[in-house]
Amino acid sequence: MSRKPLHAVWGSDGKNDILTDYTIGIDSTEKMISKVQEKPWPVYKIKVGTPDDLEKLRAIRQQTNATLRVDANAGWTLETALHLLPALKELGVEMIEQPLAKDNWEDMQKLYAVSDIPLYADESCVFEKDVARCKDHFHGINIKLTKCSGITPARRMIKEARSLGLSVMIGCMNESTVGSAAIGHLLPFIDMVDMDGPLLLSEDIATGLLYSAGKVQVSDRPGLGIELKPEAWQPEFA
Repeated sequence: MSRKPLHAVWGSDGKNDILTDYTIGIDSTEKMISKVQEKPWPVYKIKVGTPDDLEKLRAIRQQTNATLRVDANAGWTLETALHLLPALKELGVEMIEQPLAKDNWEDMQKLYAVSDIPLYADESCVFEKDVARCKDHFHGINIKLTKCSGITPARRMIKEARSLGLSVMIGCMNESTVGSAAIGHLLPFIDMVDMDGPLLLSEDIATGLLYSAGKVQVSDRPGLGIELKPEAWQPEFA
């Protein structure tokens, strides 16, 4: 209605220096290395949670000087996390996402107390009610628009996280450019982002985002600034 890009409606000029990571899923060490080689990128998010996590991360580090983030998807125990922390710090890991089970608050508090690497909640922080509990258990939260119910609750979560001294990341669930553009307009208000959804799709349904070496530029058109491709309007079956 205002004919402005969404970020401008919120009072931002849209400028930011955030780089999106590119996700490398759990696979054999050889295949994970191959994915890194096929997609040169300044920031990678490496999925972990296997007995040979450290072997894979060391092999990937030998292939790239890029920033590495680690997403355990609640796959570690406290003992495993404590064992891995020194090696991950040596590898220059920037952050660890959801290291322990989502409801293991007691052990998360113990890990938080000794971790030199920032810990971010994902499965432990889905809705607005979860933000406050993350204080003193995590250094930051990862908000998923498709989980928290959209842009409006996400903005409230960002505000509350800031008031609690928590850093803020927004993550994706393999959204097309439509959902990823919504993330893109929130970039000026957060610290870190994982919005590689469109990059992982064999076919997207819209335009309006420009990816360049990790940097994401949103359109200056009104709203999300997206435009559906003509074929997206066509029914799957005639």
